Amino acid sequence: MKKINPMNVIDRSSIHSFHIWFIFWMFMVIAFDGYDVVIYGAAVPSLMKEWGISVVTAGAIGSYTAIGTAIGAIIFCMLADKIGRKKIIWLTTLIFSLFTFLSGFANGPLMFAIVRVIAGFGLGGVMPNVIALATEFSPKRVRTAIVSFIFCGYSVGALVAALTSRSLLPTAGWEPVFWLGGVPLLFIPFLMKSIPESVGFLLEKGKEEDAKNVISKIDPNFGEERAIEFVKPAAKKPGSPVVKLFEEKRATSTIMFWISCFSAFVLIYSMNTWLPRLMMQSGYDLSSSLAFTAVMQLGAIVGTLVFGPLVDKIGFKKVLVPLFFCGGIALSLIGFTNSMFLAFIFIAVIGAASVGLQNMSNAFVSQYYPSGMRSTAVGSTMAFGRVGGIVAPTFVGVLLSMNLMPQYNFAAIASAAVLGGIAMIFVQEKHGNYYKEKEQIEEKDETLTIAK
Repeated sequence: MKKINPMNVIDRSSIHSFHIWFIFWMFMVIAFDGYDVVIYGAAVPSLMKEWGISVVTAGAIGSYTAIGTAIGAIIFCMLADKIGRKKIIWLTTLIFSLFTFLSGFANGPLMFAIVRVIAGFGLGGVMPNVIALATEFSPKRVRTAIVSFIFCGYSVGALVAALTSRSLLPTAGWEPVFWLGGVPLLFIPFLMKSIPESVGFLLEKGKEEDAKNVISKIDPNFGEERAIEFVKPAAKKPGSPVVKLFEEKRATSTIMFWISCFSAFVLIYSMNTWLPRLMMQSGYDLSSSLAFTAVMQLGAIVGTLVFGPLVDKIGFKKVLVPLFFCGGIALSLIGFTNSMFLAFIFIAVIGAASVGLQNMSNAFVSQYYPSGMRSTAVGSTMAFGRVGGIVAPTFVGVLLSMNLMPQYNFAAIASAAVLGGIAMIFVQEKHGNYYKEKEQIEEKDETLTIAK
């Protein structure tokens, strides 16, 4: 009986209908994740006016939601190892879409904050598991590009949120904007049917036939030969999975990933929650300010599509480090310009250097660690990053309450981009799993060349 490694089959597979449908559904899930995050920032001016709440209270509600996402990232990544990533993805999608829909029926800030926190549990849990599953099912040669493309869905959803809010808020109010967040409830049955379970998880649970069926969908030629035996993944070593992230010379990189993710989330949540208000403070009206939110998401999409493939060619750090610093420069300059055209350019760069950068950083983290600890690595990194999402809305709310010049507010946010760039510099690529695999392949090629 022939033995094969299922991960090698996936690595060498060609893109066909399985991958296209898988990418489509993952893209849709992440799109509504992005929609959910941005609609709060778009609705903040309306909520403040209707309920008479201060900028600090509005920022605090955004921070409470981020607390929910941090908790969700930790809980659902731990659960994924027990019940599977597929179940976690549809369960968390159900949670965030249902409670986003219910947010539109809140009659005051207290009820609104409660349902937003619960929605946050789902938002925090879905993203790391989508990253882990997308990394597992993507062919190696285009892995970064596929994961980055899926996370363009976040920006597409955020863009739709900005455009929808711009149309609905002045005429229908803020409630319908949140009701639209319940659309994923309609496609969850298709999600459950179309998304396969992790092959590694199935083998770990002894479900070899189920694993073979999944591999047959990924590589149709595989189904012709059933007389095979899978090389099972190595048994997990005892001990805390988080502690293992610091073993084998990965400690420095793990900490730097956490800090860079923290910085990226400070940028993302600061801009998604407060960009309309910040631009209104700079002299723009609400309609124009929501247009800036749309431009930011377009910048994130273009940045991901342009720089994602570039990462596969020249490496993660050579792209991500300069991008962080460019975001800091753009944030520092935007408060000094009176030109709407230049402001749009700066906002687009900020989108690429925050949401777009995080899309690529997700792929970096997921490939840096071995498959057995991938969910833990991505989940813990994003959970720490979510602390930035907790701090940012309240921090910027306090800045706004101090009535400082717009330049000072943008400069304070820019400091997070500088911190993220510095942290990314200290990530040690040579200790990454993908780097070690590359060296092993090169050594084999050298050996074969010498043998010839």
